[in-house]
Amino acid sequence: MTQAREAKDAIEALPAAYGTWRGSTLGRITDALEERLLLACLGSVQGKRILDVGCGDGILAVKLAQMGADVTGIDASAQMLAAARDRADAAGVKLDLHTGEIDALPFESETFDVVMTVAVMCFVSDAERAARELVRCVRPGGQLMLGELNRWSFWATARRVRGWFGSTVWRKAEFRSRRELLALAKAAGLRNALVKGAIFYPPFGIAAKLLAPLDSAIGRLTTAGAAFLVLTAEKPSPNNH
Repeated sequence: MTQAREAKDAIEALPAAYGTWRGSTLGRITDALEERLLLACLGSVQGKRILDVGCGDGILAVKLAQMGADVTGIDASAQMLAAARDRADAAGVKLDLHTGEIDALPFESETFDVVMTVAVMCFVSDAERAARELVRCVRPGGQLMLGELNRWSFWATARRVRGWFGSTVWRKAEFRSRRELLALAKAAGLRNALVKGAIFYPPFGIAAKLLAPLDSAIGRLTTAGAAFLVLTAEKPSPNNH
């Protein structure tokens, strides 16, 4: 089987894989903590125009729409976008969904109040170029948000090992540390960059059950050991450089 075919099969299997993950104890607890951190970093989204790049099956996009945001989603996978449409219809909310890639977004510059992407940059070959493209779509004074797996975590190590043993999804993934995310924001010309963390337990259901109640408290103190990092940064206005 060719690598192209392997990659295609992996992408087509994603909706089912997401369902399996969310049905597990580890998945339910971990996704809830990640969502809580993302929403806390965003603050109020009422009336904001938000672009979710790599929106997947739309679980976060739908949540934001339910909270009053005007949400646009884009993903490279037609299967994931179909799942996102179904999810939005079931929830009774509207999403503006597009097919596309992170490094060539089909939107006018300075269109959105918030541009966000979760677990996407680790698969991008030229992260600085992708970050510039994301920032292009943010209005002056608006916010960029990146959610990524921490390079220095058990979770990233486990995925690297899976890549070494042949996983198409994780073979070329590049995870980033807090310092590297801040450097990415600086290179993109952003200001007031901040990184927060969540998921301070190894990828096991019993560990999640035991340690999840402490997660937010630990996250208020440090990002060291966090599996999930969220970078937020502001696009300067022309008179605020």
